[in-house]
Amino acid sequence: MTICHRWRGAFGNDELAALHAEGFGGPVEPVDWRDRLERHSLGWVCARPADGGALVGFVNVAWDGGTHAFLLDTVVAAGHRHGGVGARLVATAAEGARAAGCAWLHVDFEEHLRPFYLDACGFRPTAAGLLSL
Repeated sequence: MTICHRWRGAFGNDELAALHAEGFGGPVEPVDWRDRLERHSLGWVCARPADGGALVGFVNVAWDGGTHAFLLDTVVAAGHRHGGVGARLVATAAEGARAAGCAWLHVDFEEHLRPFYLDACGFRPTAAGLLSL
């Protein structure tokens, strides 16, 4: 099955909420994703079958309004994992951020995702900090 990745691709709030809940656990929350992304993001990438089927992947690209972009909420539907969908989401996000003039793409991740981000996506490790609020 061919999966298409689209910068600022079309999505419905309900399908993104369902994918987010599947990928990160928890209930499907009634979030106005469209409004949130339009207000706070440089862009996003949607992955879906070439025939226009259901949303199977998503990543949000936040930014500082300058040269730094940040990946958030990278998620792939369970039935499409380990086939390159996630790596292509990240590559498409990097292309979109680069085209917008960004020089850096940041991501933080849990340890079990280290091989994905460092090996499959080409990020390099850096020292960073995190403060729980």
